[in-house]
Amino acid sequence: MVFDGLTADNCYQVMTERDLRFDGHFFVGVRSTRIYCRPICRIRLPNRGNCSFHRNAAAAEVAGFRPCLRCRPELAPGVVAIEWGQRVAAIAAQLINFSHEFGVSPERFAETQRLLLAKRLLTDTRLPLAVVAASSGFSSVRRMNSVFNARYRFSPSRLRLVARPGIGNGTGQETGCAASLTFVLPYRPPYDFDGLLKFLRDRAIPGVESVDETGYRRILRVTKLENGKAVETLEKIGWVEVTHRPARHAVELRCDDVFSSEVRLVLARTKQAFDLDADPAEIDRVLGALATNAPGVHLPGTFDPFELAIRAILGQQVTVKAARTLVTRFVAALGTPISTPFVDLNRAFPSVHHIAGLDPAVIASLGIVRQRAEAIISLANAIGSGAIELAPTAEPTQTIELLCGIRGIGPWTAHYIAMRALAWRDAWLPGDVALQNALGLPNTARGIRAAHDQANEWRPWRSYAVLQLWLRGSIAQAPSAA
Repeated sequence: MVFDGLTADNCYQVMTERDLRFDGHFFVGVRSTRIYCRPICRIRLPNRGNCSFHRNAAAAEVAGFRPCLRCRPELAPGVVAIEWGQRVAAIAAQLINFSHEFGVSPERFAETQRLLLAKRLLTDTRLPLAVVAASSGFSSVRRMNSVFNARYRFSPSRLRLVARPGIGNGTGQETGCAASLTFVLPYRPPYDFDGLLKFLRDRAIPGVESVDETGYRRILRVTKLENGKAVETLEKIGWVEVTHRPARHAVELRCDDVFSSEVRLVLARTKQAFDLDADPAEIDRVLGALATNAPGVHLPGTFDPFELAIRAILGQQVTVKAARTLVTRFVAALGTPISTPFVDLNRAFPSVHHIAGLDPAVIASLGIVRQRAEAIISLANAIGSGAIELAPTAEPTQTIELLCGIRGIGPWTAHYIAMRALAWRDAWLPGDVALQNALGLPNTARGIRAAHDQANEWRPWRSYAVLQLWLRGSIAQAPSAA
């Protein structure tokens, strides 16, 4: 058995060392207990002969193991990651050999993700069973109970007996803040949380976002999709807060309990925004000397892909500071007022449907170039109709082509949107002045081609090369980095 370059003996050695770098890369089935664990589990080390190793949680469950209640496999980086329902469908459509690649069928993989999310909600919250079932993708509580008993050999209610006290639970009886839900989201170290926080602080929109030394807070609008189209009547608006827990190699997410039925999406957005599933060891191995600038650099994603795209358009060919001024003006005029427990959070970014229905003159009146105003409205219409999808499940090169088809959106902006809104880890920003300067190349056609050729050595992690090169120079001078 060999996967991800690891043999069974390698995996057992990782277990003995409880090496955090490999958390989520594989799981360990212990034959004597029929339980599977993360390689960092603090249980007594089992004998080598009792261990089997599996590339994902679903494969471990297919082999007849149930998840450990101590190390909680559902918490491992990369588990219950991006919107897994769509992700599995996309992978299944693109990879005929899904079963060979993942060791299980797409259906079994998806069912395991549903189970692990339900297990997490049952342990970490006191949400009603009906809400847990629906949020996890089960058609009913009865179906969730049936699958739990068949796969884990215990009922979901057992997890309520081991739920941790004193956490956000959505009951409305907490102190200090409105009722909320709290989750711990681990990452693989090293993780430059302070660097990512600075990136977000430099671009924070007053009223929508707040960043200080303790963490990041924002107002979030969640809009559901039906048949690929945004449905405004199904949207929810609330707040989220992300703080660092370095001793646990994790971030803590606290969110408004208005999102109790949208936990799956909020967890996915948080993982994307803070790039929690990245593997720094693999990335740094490819980047080589470039990675020594700042170990643990992670890709700043986004909680709201539409917002990110609009900010990118407004920030074209201007400095970060100037872009922030334009975005602040845009939100002040067109955003949605909202009340939150935080005095500095009082406005939601405008919705897709609101912007799609505007006359370009309304946006232009805010001091925004007419062509950009028209591009913003065109993009809103394209997203609202489903013609363009901005999500990690979207194919990057196709999405870039569609974005460039909108008058007023150029290649730099399209690639920047793909990098952050689609969480594309292999983006390269053509003609970026800061990148050209950091590479010592002129911003000419020949220089841009030379930069592109040089960047090929950093594939498939060119987005991280972009961040490292920005840090090598002066990111504050990078155009359009809104």
